Amino acid sequence: MKTVAIIGAMEEEVALIAKSLDGVKHNKTASLDINVGTLTSKSGEQITVAATVGGMGLVNAAATTQVLVDAYHPDAVIFSGIAGSLNKSMHIDDIVLGGTLRYLDSDMRMIAQWKPETEEFHSDQHLLDVASAALDEMGIHHMTGVIASGNNFIGTPEAAAVVAEKTHADAVEMEGAAVAHVAARNDVPVLVIRALSDEADTEYEQFKEFDISEYADTAARLAVDIVTRL
Repeated sequence: MKTVAIIGAMEEEVALIAKSLDGVKHNKTASLDINVGTLTSKSGEQITVAATVGGMGLVNAAATTQVLVDAYHPDAVIFSGIAGSLNKSMHIDDIVLGGTLRYLDSDMRMIAQWKPETEEFHSDQHLLDVASAALDEMGIHHMTGVIASGNNFIGTPEAAAVVAEKTHADAVEMEGAAVAHVAARNDVPVLVIRALSDEADTEYEQFKEFDISEYADTAARLAVDIVTRL
């Protein structure tokens, strides 16, 4: 039986994913509430799903990913959340699939001396293809692009311009590269999905007032649909 680990950005998102699972049980470990159940794929295969909220920031994302890998030995890790857009052709509610993930504030010349010995990370091509097909059917505008990840919230046009010039990214956020990094260290295929919530030009105090609950429903439906296609 295949196993897929899903890391969500919001409690609402993971709760909706859990409602789609059969035989859900809650496993609490390392400060995580992990929902474990099964889905039936379109081919009729039973797939085990372990879904949890990852927490904000690179360390939280990395720790969550490693806990899921160690506990459930997944065949794939799917990570969804929100990001700021750096691509003028992409707008709020569009989705960027993380074809390439880069750190904002890390000297990768040193870090890349350790497995997986690379200065950037990539979502699995098969998972990208499956996600793109699901998004096409949902009618959601999307692209496969570059996502930059760092521990600083990018909240001004000036800061966004610096990130865009430095990384040539289409979106910026605070977790994706860490998830992809840990997955690569463990030889687990990964898929990073980012819905665009703003243009990386909104101060945090204003940004945190945004209602992103609507995305929770879309993200949950997308994650479930992707798993059923595997």
